[in-house]
Amino acid sequence: MITTQNLTKYYGSLAAVQSVSFSVGKGEVFGLLGPNGAGKTTTIRMLTTLLAPASGSATVAGFNVVLEPLQVKRAIGVVPQMLNLDIDLTAAENLEYHGRLHKMKPEDRQARTQELLQFVGLWEKKDMPVEHLSGGMRRRLLIARGLMHRPAVVFMDEPTVGLDPQARRMIWGLIESLKRGGITIMLTTHYIEEADALCDRVAIMRAGSIIAMDTPLALKKEVGKFVLECLGDRDMPRRFFSTRKDAHEAGHDMGCDMAIREATLEDVFIKLTGERIEA
Repeated sequence: MITTQNLTKYYGSLAAVQSVSFSVGKGEVFGLLGPNGAGKTTTIRMLTTLLAPASGSATVAGFNVVLEPLQVKRAIGVVPQMLNLDIDLTAAENLEYHGRLHKMKPEDRQARTQELLQFVGLWEKKDMPVEHLSGGMRRRLLIARGLMHRPAVVFMDEPTVGLDPQARRMIWGLIESLKRGGITIMLTTHYIEEADALCDRVAIMRAGSIIAMDTPLALKKEVGKFVLECLGDRDMPRRFFSTRKDAHEAGHDMGCDMAIREATLEDVFIKLTGERIEA
């Protein structure tokens, strides 16, 4: 559903994205991880036809993003990081307007609006202006809007940023439902536990390049299943081990209060790059 070959984008002399290649299958949730400036959003903007690549190629839902931009736009839904809903319109009116932009028939718009507002748990708020909705409700409405025209591929850029844990879990449930329905999702996030819970595969980006790509489990196994670290000492390098027993034995020589835990995707990123992912 998504394929890139050596996708590259420059801003002046700065290579924001450098020779990025990957493919995403139907019904897959594919995550892009990395710090600010890693190239995640630039990659998505090229795949959604908002930016033209300097070189390389990409197809989405079988359409070339440079040669067939209108076909790509019809096939994709976008859930942006910015809350760009029309706050003067109601929840239902926002979906109605989006449906008109995609030339949906009136009866289809009405039925689809009800279906999606029920799906995201906002049917009872259908007549409420967006300005009176909570942040979590607005995020759910953004997802509904991105699905209005029945896209085959949905791009989500930080879909849960700024939400409390309960609202974030609700969004996770919606994403899992979409996956079960066969929709392909590309997700960028700074929340490592989000990528771990939702993504079939993740690509870790740094300075415009993909430095690792695999399933979350495989990436964690690659660096070591267990982590040994000194409590309260962020400068002490983390050490990785295949078994908890090996980590415990090594901890006897560390000379500090130690903690042993299972590795996370954040540990993978730090191990590979020496950096922390900061929101």
